[in-house]
Amino acid sequence: MAWLQRPVRAVLLDISGVLKNCVDGKDVAIDGSVDAVNRLKASGVPVRFCTNETTTTRSKLVRRLQALGFNMKEEEVFPPAPTVCLILKERALRPHLLVHQDAMEDFAHIDQSSPNCVVLGDAQHDLTYENMNKAFQTLLALEKPVLFSMGQGKFYKEDNALVLDVGAYKAALEYACDLKAEVVGKPSESFFLSVVKDMGASPEDTVMVGDDIENDVGGAQKCGMRGVLVRTGKYRPSDENHPKVKPDGIVDNLAQAVDILLKQ
Repeated sequence: MAWLQRPVRAVLLDISGVLKNCVDGKDVAIDGSVDAVNRLKASGVPVRFCTNETTTTRSKLVRRLQALGFNMKEEEVFPPAPTVCLILKERALRPHLLVHQDAMEDFAHIDQSSPNCVVLGDAQHDLTYENMNKAFQTLLALEKPVLFSMGQGKFYKEDNALVLDVGAYKAALEYACDLKAEVVGKPSESFFLSVVKDMGASPEDTVMVGDDIENDVGGAQKCGMRGVLVRTGKYRPSDENHPKVKPDGIVDNLAQAVDILLKQ
């Protein structure tokens, strides 16, 4: 197996589609995933949870996952919003927010007066024409427009159906405003490497396990990590023959990935 040709000393795990799915509006742990995380942590291998989840705050997300039985701490979970907030403060930027109402709490301490940038997330039902147009007008009025996109996924799986993700709306604003968004989240190299650094690991010793062939697997590979694709979540059989991304490994689910990893 290509992903085990070198020792694995650190592991990044996606959350949606790897640890849990959304079914009838509720989080449901994927079979074997709770035990897989426990076994991985018990082995002593550093583990972090790397997600583009922007429909809630990090603290609420962690509490939901803990309620499903997952053993994790808030500081082990890396969504885009906390990183975006750090960037906004460092660059003295004041955002116009087009994010999910349940995620607004993460931005409560950020100055939002007289916006000089736009932050875009998966606002779901709030991604209306009116709200997109307001973001467009905000950017167009700026001499040097700045757009942050919390991830750039094309779609994800919810209630057994594929639904549009933030990447489609990011592309619309890029096209309309003739600009390039700054992506915070997967597959951003700086985002991935910040998580690897937090583990005290190196990219070449790290494996990313995800259900997104481009943003999880491809993004990790571009950073020097190995990318393993799971056949859960939004996985589609065509992903195994992707024209640009070739996974270092393909497994049925996280439990199988951990079985294989712990036998190395």
